[in-house]
Amino acid sequence: MVAGRHSTQGPLTMNALEGKVCIVTGSNTGIGKETARGLAERGATVVMACRDTNKGEAARADIAQSTGRSDVALMKLDLGDFASVRSFAKEFSDKYGRLDVLVNNAGVWPTSKGTTKDGFETTFGTNHLGTFLLTNELLPVLKKSAPSRVAVLSSKLHYRGKMVWDDLQFERRSFSGPTAYNQSKLANVLFANALARRVEKDKITVNSVHPGVVATELARDYPKFLVKIFHLFLLTPEQGAACSLHVATSDECATVTGKYFEKSQQRTAAKDALDEAAQERLWKLSEELTATR
Repeated sequence: MVAGRHSTQGPLTMNALEGKVCIVTGSNTGIGKETARGLAERGATVVMACRDTNKGEAARADIAQSTGRSDVALMKLDLGDFASVRSFAKEFSDKYGRLDVLVNNAGVWPTSKGTTKDGFETTFGTNHLGTFLLTNELLPVLKKSAPSRVAVLSSKLHYRGKMVWDDLQFERRSFSGPTAYNQSKLANVLFANALARRVEKDKITVNSVHPGVVATELARDYPKFLVKIFHLFLLTPEQGAACSLHVATSDECATVTGKYFEKSQQRTAAKDALDEAAQERLWKLSEELTATR
């Protein structure tokens, strides 16, 4: 750790993750970058999966320098492009052959309606469908490496989310960035809970995480003066990474699965997120939309 850096991620057990391989998506900045740094500090081989490889390389170099680790790697991943997701999963699996921790950190919050490369509404397509596909593509290597862990970053905003089943992609509704984001964060918890049931027998834990209200680039599309004001009241990315690291590395979470965490403590997720019928409905729909069956 660099002199002057004060870890807010809890006590470190140096080399506790030696020999382990971890992926953190969206790790070129913010919570993802600090999560990757925390895993590297604990001795893991860390693969930073980033859409922007220029920012990703700068972040990788910073983490490698601050931790003294030579095994911090960068790979390109665009969750809004299914071909990129499949290519990443294959290249990673072929190169590393094991995966102990997958932190699904990446997410977007656009202010206007857009579409992914595959034609899905950007927020739903990236935050949920891209994450769903990536995790399923990596399941074989997660199973091979078990016991292994998956952390899915959601948000406290999932409590405000509603799955509008007949218009998930705002084809009839007026688009609202916050409404789309809240729905996608609810989808993240529904997905994590459905996956947890499916892989518990394989000794893979799956939990969802609210990192806190953190100063990141997530709101980059919003007016700069508002973002500056918001940042005065927010947690730092280092503080935001603490919950992800707790779920991904702590002994306490070694066998905990299908739970929702906030401030490194289990919390009761939204009633809608605990609806098993809704979890299965979303799973089936996601299989169809990503053609993973």
